[in-house]
Amino acid sequence: MPRLTLAALATGLSLGLAALPAGALAEPVSFAVVGDTGYVPSYERYDADEAPLRTLGDYLAVEAADWLEHHPNLDGFTPTPWVFESALGGYMPASGMYPVARAADEVCRRDGCDFAAMVGDNIYPDGATLGADGISDARRFQDMLDSPYGKLGEGVEDFTIYALMGNHDWHISREATMAQMAYLQAHPNFTMPDLYYRAVPKGFEGEVELFVIDTEMLLASTTVHKDTLDAEGREVRTGELETWPDFVKPATPGEKAMVAWLEEALASSTARWKIVMGHHALWSGGGSKYEKAHALRALFGAAVCRYADAYISGDDHMMEAYTDDCRGVAGAPAQPLPLIVSGAGSKYRPLHPGFMAQQQAANPGLTNLFSAGSVWGFAHVKLDGDAMTARLFTTPADMSGRPVEEASFTFPRRSGR
Repeated sequence: MPRLTLAALATGLSLGLAALPAGALAEPVSFAVVGDTGYVPSYERYDADEAPLRTLGDYLAVEAADWLEHHPNLDGFTPTPWVFESALGGYMPASGMYPVARAADEVCRRDGCDFAAMVGDNIYPDGATLGADGISDARRFQDMLDSPYGKLGEGVEDFTIYALMGNHDWHISREATMAQMAYLQAHPNFTMPDLYYRAVPKGFEGEVELFVIDTEMLLASTTVHKDTLDAEGREVRTGELETWPDFVKPATPGEKAMVAWLEEALASSTARWKIVMGHHALWSGGGSKYEKAHALRALFGAAVCRYADAYISGDDHMMEAYTDDCRGVAGAPAQPLPLIVSGAGSKYRPLHPGFMAQQQAANPGLTNLFSAGSVWGFAHVKLDGDAMTARLFTTPADMSGRPVEEASFTFPRRSGR
């Protein structure tokens, strides 16, 4: 809970306890962000046309082919760490779930975390299944939610992990997705009152408010083209469109009005800091998510540009920081909008340098501050007065769970009170 220093208390007393500048005396607010955390190799299944990678050479060949889809040669090639999964009879990408959870726990214990956020794809490959795949959801929830993150923040009063759903969490049915949400609602270390919601961390009333949206549902409600790049990494429109099952599409009046809800909620908030969180990134460097980003920016980009202090997401399995100057958005503050991508909670994905160069050239209002692909990692955010500091961490492939700070950026508060 925010507290007053002795000096500040004395100052307040000398002023006869008159109102002081909003937020001036509050302690910093800190939180960790993990995303795309729920990958366990033994839960994966081969498609009908796939065969187990029986040798390490076979596995590395597939990893190299994936790298070459994004890079001109193998310079800097970084394969995902591997494990031989006996249940599947072949080599599989190892999971960074526990190394990231341990690294986040260490940073929270060392530097402080008042709460945390889990920004979707909490359960791979298909979210909850209601047992349709022969695995009980109770086991799945234990393995991917409680065991790695059930004690994060232990000892911190009122600590919770604010959760949301990602595209993988929506794979089976609305009922299965609701089963995961019910588990998160019942678990003492998580908070997820609905598919989209606003939340004020306890003890920080007036200081920070979170606005959580379901970007998978929003994408299912609009037109989304399929991602296609040419050899130089330029975007190509083929006319092919993405499709979603009906159960993902907005079903209630509130879900259908989610974008309007977000703008109204942001505009009406009296919090000093307004942080929007969704699963999908508005900008990222993997080269396979950009059409979804186009669609989401068209839906709610103006709202976050006008009113939010930051947008935080996952989905692309990398660690990134951007700013968007929101040019062309009427009413947007002069300060650029910070965008943090924390999607490396258990899976690797390589950056696409050609696409990143083309994206930057085509969008002069966008600034790529930092990108790291083919890593495991998480973010730590500190709100202190009128400054937000975002630190991006990785953890090594040796499974040690040691946090390594890769980058740190400080941004000014954008929103009015």
